[in-house]
Amino acid sequence: MRKLRNSELNRLTVEEYQESEKSPMVVVLDNIRSCHNIGSVFRTSDALLVRKIYLCGITATPPNNEIRKTALDAERSVAWEYHEHTEDVVKNLKEDGFTVYAIEQVENSIMLPDFRPGENEKIALVFGNEVKGVKQSVVNLCNGSIEIPQYGTKHSFNISVSAGIVLWDIFQKMQE
Repeated sequence: MRKLRNSELNRLTVEEYQESEKSPMVVVLDNIRSCHNIGSVFRTSDALLVRKIYLCGITATPPNNEIRKTALDAERSVAWEYHEHTEDVVKNLKEDGFTVYAIEQVENSIMLPDFRPGENEKIALVFGNEVKGVKQSVVNLCNGSIEIPQYGTKHSFNISVSAGIVLWDIFQKMQE
């Protein structure tokens, strides 16, 4: 068994990525503190053809060396916008026909294995602060909440891990 070289992976160029058809998913980052987490979300979003990332509140924006260190230039391929208030982004996305889900532990959340995206449904996924999660005022505006089942002593996954799990799972379900 031989590892493939990057040149053998047939990946898109940044320009080809920007012109390619994207998934009907967008990501909203609600007050993410760590630039490494932000960069990781960019990289995962690139891999899964996420349409756009909305960076909100205290979430840092490119250009930023700490984001780039983890994103490995995915901040150049994935479209993004900055907004001061996450609530405004959620309202606008809903007006644009997106179903908005907080990735959060709330009453009556949908467990990720049970979640099924609707056919041709445009989905916005809101990921929250590393300590406080998605703000309650944002949760109140969402159409629902998706929760990742956990079985140990900790209350949550790291934001970058949560994004990887949720985005990959929903992307796969949309391919079915």
